[in-house]
Amino acid sequence: MRSRIITLKSFIYVILFGLVISASLEAQESNEKLTLERLYKDNDFKLKHFGPARWLEDGSGYTTLEESEEFSEAKDIIKYNPLSGKRTILVNASQLIPKGKKDPLVISDYHWSENGKKLLIFTNTARVWRYETRGDYWVLNLGSGKLSQLGKFAEPSRMMFAKFSPNAKKVGYVVKNNIYVETLKNSKIVQLTHDGSTRFVNGTFDWVYEEELSCRDGFRWSPDGKNIAYWQSDTKGTGTFYLINNIDSVYSKPIPFPYPKVGTINSAVKVGVVSAKGGESKWFNIPGDPRNNYLARMDFIPNSSEVMIQQLNRLQNTNTVWIGNVKSMELEQILVDKDEAFLDIHDNIKWLDNEKYFTWTSEKDGWLHLYKVSRDGKESNLITKGNFDVVNINCIDEKGGYVYYIASPENFTRRYLYRSSINGDGVAERISPKNIEGQFSYQMSPDAEWAITTFQNSETPKKMSVVSLPEHKEVTMLEDNSELKAKYDALHYRPLEFYRIDIGEVTLDAWMIKPADFDPSKKYPIIFFIYGEPASSTVQDYWSNRNLWHQYLAQQGYIIMSVDNRGTRVPRGRDWRKSIYGQIGILATHDQAKAAKEIFKRFPFIDAERVGMWGWSGGGQMTLNCMFRYPEIYKTGIAIAFVSDQRLYDTIYQERYMGLPTENSKGYHDGSPINHASKLEGNLMIIHGTGDDNVHYQNFEMLVNELVKHNKLFSMMSYPMRTHGISERDNTTLHLRRTMEKFWQQNLIPGGK
Repeated sequence: MRSRIITLKSFIYVILFGLVISASLEAQESNEKLTLERLYKDNDFKLKHFGPARWLEDGSGYTTLEESEEFSEAKDIIKYNPLSGKRTILVNASQLIPKGKKDPLVISDYHWSENGKKLLIFTNTARVWRYETRGDYWVLNLGSGKLSQLGKFAEPSRMMFAKFSPNAKKVGYVVKNNIYVETLKNSKIVQLTHDGSTRFVNGTFDWVYEEELSCRDGFRWSPDGKNIAYWQSDTKGTGTFYLINNIDSVYSKPIPFPYPKVGTINSAVKVGVVSAKGGESKWFNIPGDPRNNYLARMDFIPNSSEVMIQQLNRLQNTNTVWIGNVKSMELEQILVDKDEAFLDIHDNIKWLDNEKYFTWTSEKDGWLHLYKVSRDGKESNLITKGNFDVVNINCIDEKGGYVYYIASPENFTRRYLYRSSINGDGVAERISPKNIEGQFSYQMSPDAEWAITTFQNSETPKKMSVVSLPEHKEVTMLEDNSELKAKYDALHYRPLEFYRIDIGEVTLDAWMIKPADFDPSKKYPIIFFIYGEPASSTVQDYWSNRNLWHQYLAQQGYIIMSVDNRGTRVPRGRDWRKSIYGQIGILATHDQAKAAKEIFKRFPFIDAERVGMWGWSGGGQMTLNCMFRYPEIYKTGIAIAFVSDQRLYDTIYQERYMGLPTENSKGYHDGSPINHASKLEGNLMIIHGTGDDNVHYQNFEMLVNELVKHNKLFSMMSYPMRTHGISERDNTTLHLRRTMEKFWQQNLIPGGK
C-alpha cells in the first residue's frame, strides 16, 4: 500500500512538473514570437525615455521629471549634479497641489525663469493639429512656495505659449488669438491685442505656417521686458477647407480652417510691436506683398531694442534679413541669401562679440555650413570647413571658442558630434567616440562642459547618458533600454544589412531585412518601404520601432528593403538635395526604378515577379507613382495618406520644391500620380483618414474617381475622423496593420520558392 501511494505521488509530481515545463516553454515561445498584438496593442516594445531634461543656465546641473513616491500619477522635479550625480528634489509633487484639490498638477512641460527662482508649468494640454500647444499654465515661486494659476479668465486648455519676462515678474501668453500679459505679484492682466478672431491671428500662426515653417509660438519679449514683438496673420482670402465629422453626432459636422493650396492666396502676415503695459501696436513696413512673402523667423537681438526678421519670398529661394528698431520702427536690410532652387530656414543664430557678429547657416559653397557674419552683413567668414554638411548645431560656446555640431563626413547613415573653432582655424574635430558606429545626439549644457547624449543604431535601442566634454567620458548612465533590447534579441530577428546601390548616375544608400528562415538558394518576394521626398530619409542607422513592423513582415517570408533616392533629407551636399527641384515624384521614381533593377541583378534570391512597395504621406505618393509609371516592376502596393495631385497640397511645402504651378505646369502634372492612374496593372490598396488636416481625404476620393473612370480595380480602406497619422480612437493602429498584413498575404504570396 505504501509503495503504491509513493508511486501515485511520483506520478502527480511528474504531471505537475510537465505542466510547469510546458507552461515555461509556451511562455518562452510567446516571448520569441513577434505578433501585431505585441506591437500595436500590448505595446511590448515601447522605448523608455528620460526627461524632459533642462540644463540650468549656470551649468550647475540639469533637472528632469521622476515618478513621485507619494502620488501615483504625479512627478517630482529633480536636480542632478553632472559631476557627482547628487540628486536633489527641487520641486516635490506635493508643492503642485492647487488650493482646494487633492492631487498635484500633471506636468506636460515646464520651464525655469532666467534667475531659476520661478517655475512655469504646462498642464491639462490639448492638441492643435499635430501638437498639444494649448493647455493651462501655473507658476510656482520656489522661494515662497506659492502656486498660482495664470489666466483664470480663460476656459480650460485655452492658453498658449506662456513665458516669463526677462526679470520673471510677468508672464505673457496667448488666449483665443490675443496676447495677454499678467503681473505675477498681483495677478493683474493686461490685454495687448483686441482683434484676435478666426480672421486675425495674434501671437501664433495659421495652419500652413505651423506645419511647414515650424512656426507656433508667435511672440517675443524684448530684452528689457518693456515690449513684446509678435506676428499677426490675416487669413482673409485664404481658401477654407472643410473636414466632415460624420461619426460623433447624428448630423455631420463641418470643421473649417484656412488652408492655402498650391497657387492660391496665403494669409497676410506682419510683425508688430506693443508695449507690455498695453496700448496701440506699431507695425514694421517690410517691403513686398505680405501674401507672397513669408516672415519665417523673428527674434530680438540680445541687449538691444532691435529684432532680426527673416523674410522668404514665395518661391523660397531668397531669404532677406532685416534688422528692425522697435523704438523708431526703422528697417535695415543686412543680408540676402539666395539659391537657384530653394532655401531651408535654419535656427542656428547666436550673437557673438557683444552682438557685433552672428552665426548664419548657408549652402553657398555646396555644403551646409556655419558662418560668422558681421552685424551689418558685410563680412562673412566660414566656421565649419570641409566637404560635409552640418546636420544641426548643438552648442555655440563663445567663451570656450568652439561650435559643436552633428555631421556625417564619411557615412551618410550615421551621426557624430564634431567641433570647430569659432574663428575658423583648424579642421573639424570629432568628439563622439571613434570606435562606436551609429547615431549620436546631444543636449549640451550652456558652458559646453557636459551633455546628455543619446546613442542608437539599427540594433541598439536608445541609450542615454551624461558625458563630460570634450573627452566624451561617460559619467552616468540614464537609460539603456536593456529590457527592450532583451525582448528584441529574443525574437531572433534579422539585422538590417546596409548596402550601396550604384544606378550609374549616382550611388544610393539602402538597407535590407531578410526572412527569419532565409535560404539563399530560394527566391523571395520583396517589399520596398519608401518615403523619397525632401522632408525625410528612410535609410538611417538608427533604432526605429517601425522596423519591428518590417521584422514582422520578414518573419512572414518577405524581404524588406528601403532605398534613399536623390533629393531625400540626407547630408550629401546641396546638389543632392536640390536635384529634385521642380520634379517631385519624377526624379525620385526614376531613381527607385533603376535601383530596383540593379537590386534584382545583384541579389538572385529576390523574385522579380513578386515585388511590392508601401509608403505613407510622401511615401504613399511615391508608391502610387512607382506602381503607375513602372507597372512592369512594382506588382503590389499600399499607399497611405498620400497626395494624389500636388495641386491639392499646401503652398509652402509644394511650391518650395516645385515652384509655382503657372511656371511649372508640366512638373506638377507629371509628378502627380493621379495623372498616371490609367496605367495601373498590379494590386493596389489605398488607405486614408477622413479627418486628415494635412493631406486631405480629397486626395483619396479624387484618385478613386480616376481609377473608377479607367475601370481599374483596387482595394481601399477609410478611417473615419483619423488624422494624418491614423492613430486616434480605439484599436485603430492594430486594425490598420492587420488590414495591411491581410492585403500582402493575399496579393504578394510570402515565402521562398
